[in-house]
Amino acid sequence: MEMTRRVEREWLDELPVDDPRARRSRGDLRRVNGLMANARIVAGDLVRAFPRPLTSLAEIGAGDGAFALRVVARLPAPEGTARITLVDRQAIVDGQTREAFLRRRWEARVDTADVFDWLAAAPACDAIVANLFLHHFDDAALARLLAGVAARTRCFVACEPRRSALALTGSRLLGLIGCNDVTRHDAVASVRAGFDGDEISRLWPQGQGWSLEERARGLFSHAFVARRP
Repeated sequence: MEMTRRVEREWLDELPVDDPRARRSRGDLRRVNGLMANARIVAGDLVRAFPRPLTSLAEIGAGDGAFALRVVARLPAPEGTARITLVDRQAIVDGQTREAFLRRRWEARVDTADVFDWLAAAPACDAIVANLFLHHFDDAALARLLAGVAARTRCFVACEPRRSALALTGSRLLGLIGCNDVTRHDAVASVRAGFDGDEISRLWPQGQGWSLEERARGLFSHAFVARRP
């Protein structure tokens, strides 16, 4: 079944941070990420891109920082203290999460900002990652976002929903594992806005020596990696 990409409103983006349904949905997302193995996928691509430990990393659309914490736990330990920047419009990274980063030799900085504003002024870093974030943008906005990313790093790794009949079916069954109404609604919307084929690669800035890799991963994920020397 061929599905045209369609970006839709997601409820979690519009709920107040402390809304009980939003808190429940963020917990659901941690479980869904675990089932999709997205942290393993992103960490594996980072390890392949960097034979030596990273010293700086950023996640755009970082939410509560739980995903980034899972990623760094799978990376080689930094030689000193590395820096991770967590970028999101909402300030929801708690002290316990920051301490967990420090135990792994990562100093977490939380930047509460619109991603476009952040990319316009952010310092360069070794790598930028995104998880279940790019699908929120239509093609025009996504092309602009990717251009900003390309100007700030030499490695970008993203893991997104795969737009497929199987993924759509799976998204409609999340109630079976206890996910609430917000998560169930947003999962279906995410798949419809997800990616297939080389759709992200076609929007990446051309030239400048970039090596691009884009493909389906696992049952429900779609991964994109951009690297340059």
